[in-house]
Amino acid sequence: MTKRATIAVDIQNDYFPGGKFPLEGMEQAAERARAVLNAARDRGDLIVHVRHEFPDASAPFFHPGSEGANINPAAAPQGNEIIVTKNQVNAFKDTDLKRILDDNGIEQVVIVGAMSHMCIDAATRAASDLGYQTTVISDACATRDLEFQGTTVPAAQVHAAMMSGLAFGYATVTDAKDWIAGQSAG
Repeated sequence: MTKRATIAVDIQNDYFPGGKFPLEGMEQAAERARAVLNAARDRGDLIVHVRHEFPDASAPFFHPGSEGANINPAAAPQGNEIIVTKNQVNAFKDTDLKRILDDNGIEQVVIVGAMSHMCIDAATRAASDLGYQTTVISDACATRDLEFQGTTVPAAQVHAAMMSGLAFGYATVTDAKDWIAGQSAG
């Protein structure tokens, strides 16, 4: 096994069309995430799936035990891949994620999933702050339009702003095609 883990964050049914909280471009991001996961599997990297489940059914999505909270088949775990369930935005907060990474000698993490402006941002910043060399696969992540004080910010701009901030100080940000090509070369 390598010293790298690929972490698939919140690629769950409620974020897909027909779900309770669909994201723009989630299907395409999940396809790219699957390609990244497959390349990581081929290389022997640790794969960790993180799924968000709110503690009670009053949440707008990811209800406990619901189909919407299940990992979407596009990025389904294979074999004995690890699944971490979280109740917070940050995948490291109140979970065993750091212990799992450390127990496996992980030094580098690759992050894919959703939402760019929430859980991807939080997991990336936390991973970097914890000392992991961090990479985000930008086109394997998705988000949605946001509204702030009467201004709607389109999903593409939300995503670009988040990736720009992460690239500035927290992670290497690349796309799936270039990352996968680098795996075959390395």
